Amino acid sequence: MIDKNITTIYEVDAQKYHKKLAEELKNIPEIKAPEWINFVKSGVSKERPPQEEDFWHKRAASVLRQIYVRGVVGVSRLRTKYGGKKERGSRPAEFRKGGGKNIRLVLQQLEKAGILEKSLGKKKGRQLTRKGLDFMNKIAEGMK
Repeated sequence: MIDKNITTIYEVDAQKYHKKLAEELKNIPEIKAPEWINFVKSGVSKERPPQEEDFWHKRAASVLRQIYVRGVVGVSRLRTKYGGKKERGSRPAEFRKGGGKNIRLVLQQLEKAGILEKSLGKKKGRQLTRKGLDFMNKIAEGMK
């Protein structure tokens, strides 16, 4: 039975929620940026590595929100989500998927923290655990 008094992420401003979620993820010890993140591009369509200091936590927050909204999500779908147009000189730009290593590592860290779990149903990918759902709704509740 669903409690009608619970605030969900659909009821709060998405940008403010994303920033708050990224800040809360910094407090979880399992979620930390790898050493190589400042030197590696996030996809072949990018020209440079991410310049933001807390890129890793913002990406983890974005991945979490995508899983909350879509249900079960795999690495391939997230690579498509974070892809972009690759400039090819004088030829027309083409879409390229984002890098899979950083997405996979974010998912593994969230799984280790107990927020995500592998789906056992027909659809392959990862889904939120009860702990993860409560964590995200608690943040939304604090924003209302």
